[in-house]
Amino acid sequence: MAVLEQTPPAVAQPSTTKPRTGFRKYWHLYAAISPFYLIFLAFGLFPVGFSLYLSFHRWDGLGSMEWAGLSQYQYLLSDSDFWNSIGNTIIIWALATFPMIFLAMVTAVMLNSAVRFKGLYRVAYFLPNVTSVVAIAIVFGSIFSTNNGVINAVLHGVGLDQVAWLNTPWGIKVTIAALMTWQWTGYNAIIFLAGLQTIPSDLYEAARMDGAGPIQTFFRITLPLLRPTLLFVLVVSTVTGLQSFSEPQVLLQTSSNDSTFAGGPGHSGQTMVLYFFQQTFDNNDFGYGAAVAWGIFLVVVLFSIINWRLVQRRGE
Repeated sequence: MAVLEQTPPAVAQPSTTKPRTGFRKYWHLYAAISPFYLIFLAFGLFPVGFSLYLSFHRWDGLGSMEWAGLSQYQYLLSDSDFWNSIGNTIIIWALATFPMIFLAMVTAVMLNSAVRFKGLYRVAYFLPNVTSVVAIAIVFGSIFSTNNGVINAVLHGVGLDQVAWLNTPWGIKVTIAALMTWQWTGYNAIIFLAGLQTIPSDLYEAARMDGAGPIQTFFRITLPLLRPTLLFVLVVSTVTGLQSFSEPQVLLQTSSNDSTFAGGPGHSGQTMVLYFFQQTFDNNDFGYGAAVAWGIFLVVVLFSIINWRLVQRRGE
C-alpha cells in the first residue's frame, strides 16, 4: 500500500497592518459627540475668552480697539456706581434668599407629610418658576403700585400710611426681593422635598420612640441630613440672586429720559448686571463692560465660596 503523505498545516503569517488605537479606533465616537464641543467652543469658551481679552481694551463696538491694560480694572475698583450696584445686589439677595429658603423648607415638610393631592400641590408650587419673569414682574408692579396697588389698598384699609414702593430705596429693594422669593420658593421646595424623601423613616420612628418631639426631630435629624441639599440650594440661590436682571429691569423701567437699566430713582434697584448692561449698551463702552462682567464673576464666586464654607463649617 502506498503511504499517503501528510501536508504540514499552513502557518499563519503575521499581519503587517498595525491595530488601530487611540483616535483612529474611536473616531466615530468622537464624531458623534463633537457637535456639543463645537457649539460649546463657539458660544461658550470663545465668548468667555474674548470678554477677558476685551476687558484690557477700549472699544465702542465699531472702531478699532485701543489697548488699556489694567486701567479698566483700576477704574472699576474706584467706581462708586459699581460699588453701589454691588450693595444693592447683596441687599436684594439677602432679603430674598433667607425668607425664600425658610418658606421652601416649610413647604417641603408640609408636602412630605401630605396624604392627598401630593402631585397637585407640587405642580402648583412649581408653576411660578416656569412662568415668564416678565409677566411676573408686570403683575408685581401692579400689586406694589403707589397709586392703585393692592398692597397700598390693604394698608389704607387698615388705617396705615401708603408706601411708595417703587419710588423709595428700600421699597424698591423689598419689591424686587418679594418677586424673587415668590418665583423661587416652589422650585427650592421641590429640591428640599427630594432631599426629605431620601431620609430613612426608621430614624423618625426611633426618635418618636425615644420621646423626641417634632421640633427636636427636625433639628436633630431632618436638618443635619438635609445639609447637602441646603448647600446646593444656597449656592444656586446665590448664583442666580447675584445675577438678577429681568426682575428689576421690568419692574423699574421708566418712560423718562433715564436709562432702562438705571434701576429706578436714585439707582436704588440697579443690580450688578443692570450696571453691566448700562455701561455696555447705553454708553457703548464694551471694554469697560467686559471688566464689569469679570468683576461680577469674582463677586459671585466669592459669595458662593463663603456660603459653602459657612454651611460646611456648621456641619463639622
